[in-house]
Amino acid sequence: MRLIASLAVVTGLVAAPLGAHAASLHTDWEKYKATRAFNHLSADGQRAMADILNAKQILDAGQTDAAIPALYDATKRLTAAGKANGKFMAAENSLQPAPQHPAPSGHIAGTTPVAWVPVGGEVIGSETLAPEKKAAISTANAQLKAGKTQQAAQTLQVVAEDADFIMAIAPLDQTLGAVNRATVFTEARHPQDASAALQQVLDSLVFVSEDFAETAIPDQGQKQAPTGK
Repeated sequence: MRLIASLAVVTGLVAAPLGAHAASLHTDWEKYKATRAFNHLSADGQRAMADILNAKQILDAGQTDAAIPALYDATKRLTAAGKANGKFMAAENSLQPAPQHPAPSGHIAGTTPVAWVPVGGEVIGSETLAPEKKAAISTANAQLKAGKTQQAAQTLQVVAEDADFIMAIAPLDQTLGAVNRATVFTEARHPQDASAALQQVLDSLVFVSEDFAETAIPDQGQKQAPTGK
């Protein structure tokens, strides 16, 4: 993980011996980066993706009425995410997909700039991690999936540099269009077609490294709160 550290993390370390100073500085740097990386996520985007996954699960069970509220919420939150600072413009072929989630074979990335919204994140650690660090990564990913960004950053403090953060971004207009189609199919009692439309949302996600997020995606910080129901 290679985000730029704040000078604030070095405060109070200058009196330590050189070896201890270096180790402590490195640890604080990594703790800072865990929080910094998550600040690029869109709260409304995260909640919208949770709504989409919830609706798809309901539709895959053959239900329609129960999926409608989640689809309405997804549309509302995607619209809000599109108006927030987290949205950015880029052509898909410039996104530099993370190696852990390469584009599907045969996929041709678009060359026209479109609006993208950060809708989720994933923490990846090596197989050689200690059990407590693997458990922390599992917990952090569950917290990210639930939209609990700050809690996830705190959980990852025990992992530090032994993990990488990758971010899922969604093409805004394409995603809104797919959710709208899913809503129409759901209201017409066609759960399979609605689920297929939502699968298009999942297939359109692009996973990028935190380095790309640092340079291309606006920092949400503490300014954005998720849209309520």
